[in-house]
Parts: sequence; structure tokens; C-alpha cells
Amino acid sequence: MKTLDAAMLWTPDGWRSDAGFDIDDHGRVRARVAAEPTGSSSWIVPGVANLHSHAFQRAMAGMAERQTNASDSFWTWRETMYRFAARFTPQLLQAVATQLYVEMLEAGYTTVCEFHYLHHAPDGRPYADPAAMSRALIAAARDAGIRLTLLPVLYMTGGFDGRALGERQRRFGHDVDAYLRLIDTLCEDADASLHVGCALHSLRAVPPDAMRAVLDALPPSMPVHIHIAEQIGEVQDSLALRNARPVEWLLANANVDARWTLVHATHLTPDETQGIARSGATVAICPTTEANLGDGLFPLREYLDAGGRWGIGSDSHISVSPVEELRWLEYGQRLFTRHRNIAVSVQSPSVGETLLRDVARSARHSSGHAIGTFATGEYADAVVLDIDAPALFGLTPEDAIDRWIFSGNRPLVRDVYVGGRRVVENGQHRHRTEIAQRYREAMAELMRD
Repeated sequence: MKTLDAAMLWTPDGWRSDAGFDIDDHGRVRARVAAEPTGSSSWIVPGVANLHSHAFQRAMAGMAERQTNASDSFWTWRETMYRFAARFTPQLLQAVATQLYVEMLEAGYTTVCEFHYLHHAPDGRPYADPAAMSRALIAAARDAGIRLTLLPVLYMTGGFDGRALGERQRRFGHDVDAYLRLIDTLCEDADASLHVGCALHSLRAVPPDAMRAVLDALPPSMPVHIHIAEQIGEVQDSLALRNARPVEWLLANANVDARWTLVHATHLTPDETQGIARSGATVAICPTTEANLGDGLFPLREYLDAGGRWGIGSDSHISVSPVEELRWLEYGQRLFTRHRNIAVSVQSPSVGETLLRDVARSARHSSGHAIGTFATGEYADAVVLDIDAPALFGLTPEDAIDRWIFSGNRPLVRDVYVGGRRVVENGQHRHRTEIAQRYREAMAELMRD
């Protein structure tokens, strides 16, 4: 057993001085009690869960910023993504994902929910091991030391009208039986650092009968994630072909509850906003990707007022920073309302603490891992702030979280622990150099004509 102690320890209940916790042999918090003063100068916060990741897209970050169409949007960006996705093999995916996961850890993410749809060879044929691409992600997470929720994606049709997958989508596809076999196979590898869930790509990609068959077959506690209401075009197609908006249809046709995570849910009516909040589901908001793709702004204030649960994801990874996701979630609301300090309440007047508190409390539900708040029995996933950084000189409990999130772009993470094991020290991952070299070689292969 070991102890992690801190000069200041932050939980959703606030800061505690000379605090710490014992960690058992499984990496869980055994007891969270006031520690004997040790002279520690550490200011510690919970590790952040990244609720939405497409790891392979990190390799194309910044490569879709040239205009290809006067009306460039998500739909034209997707063409670039398809061309890039076609180049991946399991070996290349592992190298790219490992580098990404190292960057996540150095930024303060300690868990990642990997929404994984790059299943087969580019021609659509399964690999000799149908789980080869999934296993590449598992190996990457273990190499990096990040906690993983692997969400293999069911992707069956190219639109609400049930059209067949296009040529570039064939490597994403499964029928229901093959998909459930994949989940069963991956569950055999689950352990303390790997949780397996289900991802339905979207309502346009999963027909209603298939959705019901999969949900009926899943263990009742398994996390379920789905892209939904990300673009106006999706909402319009749903209205035209199902006579209901996407979230409206989902709430009426599935038992949406606390095990569900609705990714994006950007375009909502007031009734849909209230409905998600009542369901207990989590919304995974991805501000930097949603901004990059021109998707729109989530109705955050209305959702907070309804008591909704939410977290953040870095999605396409044009940024790998929980600080930037949280900052731009708030800034988007300020630009829209032309007011400041939107994500607050009477009980929580600090924007930073309000944001971090909600993220910490949603982590367990969305990921399936016992994480987020340093409660007894949860895993000891912790971030030590770099109080020697000039941006944090003179910090106090009243301003520490706000200064971490809103004081600039220099990383302010010193050390990171996953299950009580230190994986980042003095701002650098312990295997940063060799992992970066493998990534460099993978990029050379991916960029080869």
C-alpha cells in the first residue's frame, strides 16, 4: 500500500489542505482522510476523462484546413478523413494511438473513451483476426499507461434511407451478429484498465431494428455511446425520413438512461434538452472539433439549468488538451450570449470549478470505470499541477482551478498518476522519446505517395 499526499487536494466538494489518500494494491483509493502534514507542495486534481476519441484522426490534424469547396463543412471534411483512413493498418494505428495517448496523459487526461470504427482492411474484408484493429488500440493504451474504454462501433448504412455503405466506408461495416461477436471477443481482454462498451455510430448508420437487437443483447450495465444531432443536415434528414428530430426519436424509441452518452447533441430543442437531462444520460461535448468543423454551439446554460450531466472529448484531436476543451466550451457561450461567466451557479460561482466538477462527476457513468472524484473505491487517477509555472505563482484555493484553465496555453501539468502509478513526471511521459520515434516512422508511411 502507498499514500499520495498533497498540500492541497481538490475534489468536487472543494479543496482540502494537507490531504491525501491511501492506495491499495489494485490502484484504488482505500481511504481518503486528512494526511499528516509532510511538507508536500503538491496541488492535486482528479485526472480528466476524455469521453470521445477517434485516435487515427490525430495523424491528420491540421491537414484539412485548405478550402475544397465554397461551402466547406463537416461533409466535405469527411472526404479528407476517408482518404486518410484508407491508409491505416493495425501497426500504423497502434503507433499513432500510442503517441496520442501519451499527449493526452501529459495534458491531464487519464482515461479515454475510444469510439472505434476503423475495423477492417481498406477493401472491407476482415483481418485474419477480426479484432486486429481493436487490439492495436488496446496495445497502444497499455504502452502509454492510459485507462481505456474501448467502444467498437456498429456502422451499417450510409444514411437514414438505408443505402448501402459507400466504398470508402466498407472497412467500417458489420452486421449485427459479427458486431456482437466482436464485443464478446474484446470483453475477454477486459481488466482494471480496459472496459468495453458499445458505440452506435449514429441513427443514420444503424437501422432501428439493428439498434434494438444490439441493445437487447448487451449486458444491462454496458456503456452505450452514439453520435447524434451534430449537424443541421442530420436533423433535416431525420425529420424528412423519420418524422422526428434525432434526439426526439432516440428518446422515444430507446431506454436512454445513465449508461448512455450522447456525443455532440449540438442541435436541440428545449424539450430535447430537458429530455436528455431527465434521462440521466451524459452529453459528450467536443468544443474544439465542433468549432473546427463548424458544427454549432451546444445549449450549455439551458442544459445546466435542467440538471444535465456532461463531459468533454477531443474527438478529431486538432487539440489534445482538457484545458482548451473546457475553456472554449465557456468561451463559445460567451460569444453567443455576449456575457461573461456562463457556467456558474449560486453554489459554484467559479467557472473553472463548475466545469471541472461536472466533468469529474460524469466520468464514471460514461466510461464505466470507477474514476473521477477520489471517492473511496475509485481508482487513484490524479494530476499534479505545476505550481512552479509562472502562470500559477501565488495561487490560492479560490483561484487555482480558474487559473489552470484560463491563464494561457503553456501546459501546467507536472505529474500524472493512473491507478497510483506515475506515468508523467515533470511534464514528460516516461516513454515519450521512443513512442515519438515510432510515431515519426508511422507518419512517414502514412504520408508516402
